[in-house]
Amino acid sequence: MVGDTVIAALIAGFDLLIFIGRTVQPEAQPRPHPWYITLPLIVGAVAPIVFRRRYPITAAYLALGIGTVHALLEIGIASIITACIALYTLVAYVSRRAALLYVAVNEVMTLVQTPWQFPEDWIPMIIVVNLSLAFSWALGEFNGARRAYNAEVEQRLRLLETERDQQARIAVAEERARIARELHDVVAHAVSVMVVQADGAAYAVRSQPELAERAVKTISSTGREALTELRRLLGVLRSDENAGERTPQPGTQSLSELAGRVRAVGLPVRLDIVGNVDDLPTGVGLGIYRIVQEALTNSLKHAGPGSSALVRVERTGDRVDLSIVDNGRRVTGTLVGVSGGNGLIGMRERALVFGGTLDAGPRSAGGWEVRASLPIGNA
Repeated sequence: MVGDTVIAALIAGFDLLIFIGRTVQPEAQPRPHPWYITLPLIVGAVAPIVFRRRYPITAAYLALGIGTVHALLEIGIASIITACIALYTLVAYVSRRAALLYVAVNEVMTLVQTPWQFPEDWIPMIIVVNLSLAFSWALGEFNGARRAYNAEVEQRLRLLETERDQQARIAVAEERARIARELHDVVAHAVSVMVVQADGAAYAVRSQPELAERAVKTISSTGREALTELRRLLGVLRSDENAGERTPQPGTQSLSELAGRVRAVGLPVRLDIVGNVDDLPTGVGLGIYRIVQEALTNSLKHAGPGSSALVRVERTGDRVDLSIVDNGRRVTGTLVGVSGGNGLIGMRERALVFGGTLDAGPRSAGGWEVRASLPIGNA
């Protein structure tokens, strides 16, 4: 509205200059009308421009009505300019049908008024008016098409953002469900071991107390590990619809086999394990395996031919640090996590389940790097 007010003020200023010029030159033709007639008509002719976007049809016909009186009294140029602006507004913001009706009404009034007011020069005047209206129509069509295109682009962007968010939520839910199934297997295995050991201890408690004592110790350690996994299981939602086939779950002891399989399909992998990772809780070992597996899979997909990867697993106290680095060249827009893949989401969810962190991104020296840190806890 501020811009329209400025436009209206500029048009009114031109008419005021014309009125002042005619006033200071008494011989000017046509003779100026009194100020109490001229000034209200000037203001009335440009006022509809101020609210043309909010009430385009009302502003258009109000400008046409006042502009007709303005033109009959030959006060200035505001009448033709406001008519063109009104037509542009109807084409750009309302519809072609409303604009066509406005042009028809304007044309009828012009054909009636112009020959009567300018009997000698009415044909050039009508041509000028029609050319001005045609230019305003074309400008309105251009702006309307651009506004429609921008609105369509914004709508598609909103849909794409919504779809992207939904896909991310679906990926997180699926990954959490898979994690829940795997942790369920871990806990079920631990409980099964405890039951078997308890049965054995019950039989051997009298005849072989040493064997019974070892069984009780096994039950104690297995129970603590199961409790740790149960704590991590809390907060991970499990969907019954995703229940799949149960298979033995891998762990850190399977990393060498994983590296061998990746080498066999064409990506040279070097595996460095620092510290003792064989006695990690089963759930943590499974999480480490899955993160390494997903990172190497992404390297296979995106690193390109001639690249290699380095996997480093280091245990320091009650924490395990992972580093998966490749030296491949990725084309911009095809990076994992950037191209719409869910691998990075799954790896981050795995780290978060165990209270850890995960960062991934391009290296300054080239290639891609995934770093994760997983706490072992009290297991």
